[in-house]
Amino acid sequence: MKRGDFWLIGIIVLAAAYFMVAYIRQDHAADRYDGKAYAVVTVDGKPFRTIELTESAERYEIQTEFGYNLLEVKDGGIRMLEADCPDDICIEIGEVRKLGETIVCLPNRVMVEIVGDAEEGGETDAVAT
Repeated sequence: MKRGDFWLIGIIVLAAAYFMVAYIRQDHAADRYDGKAYAVVTVDGKPFRTIELTESAERYEIQTEFGYNLLEVKDGGIRMLEADCPDDICIEIGEVRKLGETIVCLPNRVMVEIVGDAEEGGETDAVAT
């Protein structure tokens, strides 16, 4: 091995360590979050609805020109219960509850992202037409 190879390997190891530490810190920060959490629902990239994640069970229908989805909020998490998309990958994702987690239904252009109080912006139940 040449001298430059050692430098290259060292840089790669340092970069990998940096990204690993950043990922672990972000994951722990999401676990420690004790404020209100919300699910921000967008359809085709536009805000559709913001749902507070509560312990009580509630269902929310999303009927758009792209398709039908049914979300269920329960025990502080949210999941896609039904969808008329052909692959049902959004249903297989299951429940999300940590900040930054997402559920995406590409055929119906629906995205659900978990955010906290600071990220939410104070608006609730915005509905796009």
